[in-house]
Amino acid sequence: MAQPHVSRWGLVACAVILAGCATRPINPPISQANPSSGYRFETRQADVKDKDALVILAFSGGGTRAAAFSYGALEYLRRTEIVTPKGRGRLIDQVDIITGVSGGSFTALAYGLYGDKLFDDYEQRFLKRDVQGAIISRSLNPGNWARLSSTAWGRSELAAELYDEVLFNNATFGDLNRGKGPLILASATDISSGARVVFQQGTFDVLCSDLNAVPLSRAAAASSAVPVVLSPVTLNNYGGTCNMTPPAWVKRFVDTDNPPRPAARAIRSLKSLADFEDSAKRPYVHLVDGGVSDNVGMRGVLDSLEILEAMQEAGVPTQLDSAKRIVVFIVNSLSVPPTTWDESESPPGSVEILLKSSGVPIDRYSFEAVELLRDMAARWNTMRKIRTSAAMAGNKDPAVAAITRGPDAEIYAIDVSFAALKDKGELAYLNQQPTTFVLPDEAVDRLRAAAGTVMADSPEFKRLLRDVGGTLVPAPAAAP
Repeated sequence: MAQPHVSRWGLVACAVILAGCATRPINPPISQANPSSGYRFETRQADVKDKDALVILAFSGGGTRAAAFSYGALEYLRRTEIVTPKGRGRLIDQVDIITGVSGGSFTALAYGLYGDKLFDDYEQRFLKRDVQGAIISRSLNPGNWARLSSTAWGRSELAAELYDEVLFNNATFGDLNRGKGPLILASATDISSGARVVFQQGTFDVLCSDLNAVPLSRAAAASSAVPVVLSPVTLNNYGGTCNMTPPAWVKRFVDTDNPPRPAARAIRSLKSLADFEDSAKRPYVHLVDGGVSDNVGMRGVLDSLEILEAMQEAGVPTQLDSAKRIVVFIVNSLSVPPTTWDESESPPGSVEILLKSSGVPIDRYSFEAVELLRDMAARWNTMRKIRTSAAMAGNKDPAVAAITRGPDAEIYAIDVSFAALKDKGELAYLNQQPTTFVLPDEAVDRLRAAAGTVMADSPEFKRLLRDVGGTLVPAPAAAP
């Protein structure tokens, strides 16, 4: 979702599109949940090449601005190889997970579907297309009015139809589940509770539904369904009908008055998900823009790392116990255009206030999410030093061992945002780009280039390279 800008898109859409129906559900039920199958983190571990490292890309919201900026990050990783004592390979092939929100979800899902083929035509198919104008045009087309006024169709369904035509070609999550490439985690927001809903089979197990049958276009539509402008995307909830049993580790967090620490945010997320198990009370789930609950795609990352920390401190084995490095690229297209409001005695108008007030909390959380990851990295580093010192001193006191138990992994929080640009003129230009689904070709190209520039200049990225004994070289040109 994102950052507030007064755009014709929002105002025109609100004024001329009167139908408010929710998109009807298309997710089928399952009779038996199977935690060892489906599109989820656990089933992808056999394909992970480097068990010592977990590499995550988090793509923020922000319309085409976010889609182009995140695409630029992928372009940089694709055209750059890293040479280490272990060997040589493209940076993009080291990525294990990509989270996507709103505009960033389009790039994430499209890369998950097409892989390297995405770089052949993504610009023309999506980034440099007037997607916004096409949705408005279809909304104003009398041929669509009957459908838009029906309870079985909504504006997000109209948008998803367009996304299939121009980008996804009717692909579903079953087409992503091909055993290679990163795990793609697009997220939306449950409008009833404000809970983050991630399109992965673990979530759909709770709904007793088959994610493999869900179109990618529907996930992208849900993740970018700006409230009011676009209708909610509705899922059927069959929770409680498929003998779904939560993993044993979940009980340590939600079935006790004294859960392992630190995991407060993670516990809240787990309990919000558990609420879907009562489908008799909640037969439907209505989803809106993922930016409402997490505009930088970082909440899931933070929740997972909190759980990892709490479980390791409790001595419970996890799938990430062997990880020595957790690398998170926070690809954040947050823009903060300056205003002149404080130069006048007259306050801004109602529309400007509405847009600003809805975006400020999101922007603040975007900043805090990055800082929370850095705080976690510092805490893990401190505990690791204490463990090392105790071991070197021969201290085998069980009390000391219990206090200092925790993850051995080093966290690298690599900030890829406009604010990191050294060129202030370029920073000012990018900050002026609105949160819409249409931008000038020049803006798209400059956003793509800026992402690579920020990544190459990142002090945290350079620290990672030093720690792994790596050097960067241009990747060989792709075959025509």
